[in-house]
Parts: sequence; C-alpha cells; structure tokens
Amino acid sequence: MIKQFTFNLLFVATLCAPSRADEPATVSFRKEIAPILRDHCLACHGPKKAEGGYRVDTYEQILKPGDTGESPILLEGSHTGELVKRFLSEDEFERMPLESEPLTGEQIKLFEKWVQEGGKFDGKDVAQKLTLLIPPPTGAEPPIQYGRPIPITATCFSPSGDSLLTSGYHEILQWNLSEKKIDRRIRNVPQRVFAMSFSPDGKVLAIGGGEPGRSGEVRFIDFATGEVLGVVARAEDVVLGLAYRPGTNELAVAVADSTIRIVDCEAMSEKMAIASHADRVNAVSWSDDGKYLASASRDQSAKVYNGDSGELIASYLGHHHQVSGVAVLSEPEQVLSVGADQKLHRWNLSDAKKVAEIPLSVDAHGLTKLGDGLLLPCSDGRVLSIDLSTNQIAKDFKGHTDWALSVSHGSQPKDASVQYLASGAFDGKICVWTISDAELYGQWLAKP
Repeated sequence: MIKQFTFNLLFVATLCAPSRADEPATVSFRKEIAPILRDHCLACHGPKKAEGGYRVDTYEQILKPGDTGESPILLEGSHTGELVKRFLSEDEFERMPLESEPLTGEQIKLFEKWVQEGGKFDGKDVAQKLTLLIPPPTGAEPPIQYGRPIPITATCFSPSGDSLLTSGYHEILQWNLSEKKIDRRIRNVPQRVFAMSFSPDGKVLAIGGGEPGRSGEVRFIDFATGEVLGVVARAEDVVLGLAYRPGTNELAVAVADSTIRIVDCEAMSEKMAIASHADRVNAVSWSDDGKYLASASRDQSAKVYNGDSGELIASYLGHHHQVSGVAVLSEPEQVLSVGADQKLHRWNLSDAKKVAEIPLSVDAHGLTKLGDGLLLPCSDGRVLSIDLSTNQIAKDFKGHTDWALSVSHGSQPKDASVQYLASGAFDGKICVWTISDAELYGQWLAKP
C-alpha cells in the first residue's frame, strides 16, 4: 500500500512539474510503451490467459502485482520495479518475454525512461483496452506492384458510376470502367478491407477492415481528396460489414469480435454497441425504413434488432451453419438469410419461423438487395440473382473460376437505365456484367 501511495505521489508530481523547451520529450505510454506490451506481452498476460497472475491488457492492470507480490512499476533508489527487472534478467525462466526473443536494448531503455519519468499515463481511461488505447496507425505504403493477386473482399461503384473501387493491400484501387485500368490508389487505409460504403451524399467513403486477429476499424475518407476524416469503431479484430441507416447519419458496423457498433457519422463517435452474438458478425443490414437492423454471424444465427434501442427482436437458428448474409423486407415484415448450408432462408420477423427455402447447391458469401431481388456471390464462382416474387433463381452471372467473395451494383453514367453488377473473387479477378441480360461487360485481374 505504501509503495502504491509513493507511486501515486510521484505520478502526480510528474504531471505537475514544469516543463522546459530544451528537455527531451517524455515517453508516451500510448504511442511507445503500449505497442511493445501488445506485441511482446499481451498474448501471455491478457484477461483470458494471465501467466503468473499478471496482466497487461490495460494500464490499470499493469500497475497491479502478479503472483510474486512485487510492484511492476516502482521508484525506489535505482530500482524500477518487477516489469523492467524481468526484461533485463538473464535467467531463462525469469526473463520476459518467456520462450521468445528478448526485448531490444532500445526497448528496455524506453521502459526504464518511462518508469523514471513517473510511469505517466497519457490516455483518457486507465481501464481502456491496451489495443484500443494505441493511436490508429497511419496506413502502411502499399507495394508498387503486387507479387500476386489478392482476394477481392470488397467492391463498390463510385457515386458517378464511371469507376469501380476494389479492396487492395493497404489501399483501395479505383478502376476506370471503360478502360479497365487504375485511375487512382487510395492509401492510408487498413491492411485488409472487407467493406466499403458511400455516405448518402456520396462525399465520404466509409472503409471497414483491419489486420485479422489483431485490429479493426472504420475509416472515413473524403472521396474527392483522399483525406482521412476520422477513425471509429476500433476493435481487436477486423470490421467485416457496413450499412448506412436510411435517412440518418448512422452507420452499422459488423465486427469480428462478435459485436455490432452503431456510429454517429456526424460526431465521428460510437452511439451504441450491441453484444448479442457469440462469434464474429459477418454482415449487417437495415430495413428500407430504418426501423430494423439485422445481423448475420458465424455463431449460426441471424438476428434482428430495434433500430433505435438495439433491443433484440428476433433470433433465427435454422441454418445450423454459419450465416454470411442477411436482409430485412418491410412488406411483408420478413427476413432473408444465407450461409454455409447452401440455402436461402425466408422467415417471419414476428416469430422467426421459416416460410420458404431456396436451394442454392453452393455456399453464398453474402447477399445484396437489388430492387425486389437479391444478389448472392457464391463459392462456385457464380453470382446468383434471386426473384423474391417467385422465390426462384432468376439469373446466373458467370465469369469467375474461383470463389466470388463480393458483389456491388451501379448505373452507367450516361444512361441510368443501364445497370451494372460487379463481383470480386478469391483469385483477384474482377467481373462486370450488365444486369438486364447477364452479359459479361468486362473482366480483369485487380493487380497493380
């Protein structure tokens, strides 16, 4: 208790001490210390696995002693506490990280300097998760040329309809539709992009993605300039789906950490978090009137919520496999869902009872509403169009030779009556068709 009191006094004294312009910059916990702990310590000292009874998943936990009872951070003479002691130890059973490469001399000196400066915390909440406390990174520069194609996990037509955006590696590729060539490379985005959606006014591009198993986020990009306007919905795993709520400035976000986030796009802040699923959320979708929000999950369920309160209204468990796509119909109030059971399910919102089933014979990787129908990218490379008035497959868009992972639709700039469908595949191939006749308009490899 005395040790902790001493630390608190030193902490306050450090915060209140006057600074001098010629003094070297103090060590930032958020920018310099937290990333080292995340990369080298968190795997063994987190909330689920706390070796030696010690955790580093929040600043608050870092200050608490482990099973040894020794204070991790302590200013007493030349001592710096148990944390730095473990980093410096030459005993293979005591030195941390255990059974891994030791920290570099520079990293250890950084820790020592941070402790000597009072172990300052430069965040807003000492209980905030370490991974979310670290400032959003500036996106890495993408390779000038790709060594091989990468899966196209997201596609989106530009508001003007004359270009197609596809997911790249640390970037978004903007393709000129008529010439099938790259017009622009939008950078400073997540490593992998799994979802894209334009704001209702077409000025802002929302990008959802991250680094699988490590981080996730939504970035808002000024489409005209490429400037990052904000980063929201930060998570410990990737963002997989986005959906703007009709008639509002709200964005629903599907996250692989099993949550759904509702973001106020004007305030650039989270309005609500829904934690109803037991596994990653693959997709989200609003009803046309914005009254309902639906979600699809790897936990084998599709769910519907009140759009205002987030209250769970219905849960459908009829797939018995992971669910990859979902949509809500307003008239009648029914829900459509697809997944790994190779069927399209149609069920009532009121009682979550199935009313129809359409055999697909293949896995569908999601679904997109188009008028009175649906578009389904499938594991056999086809994109299927579903007529909801007959519950039948209406059209079969062929051209891919690998899994179709993403699908989007848009209009021709000079003639809005001409509708295009675009799909990206696992092998990096893009196919574009005219929707009216399912004729292939163009195909190319989305590889710089």
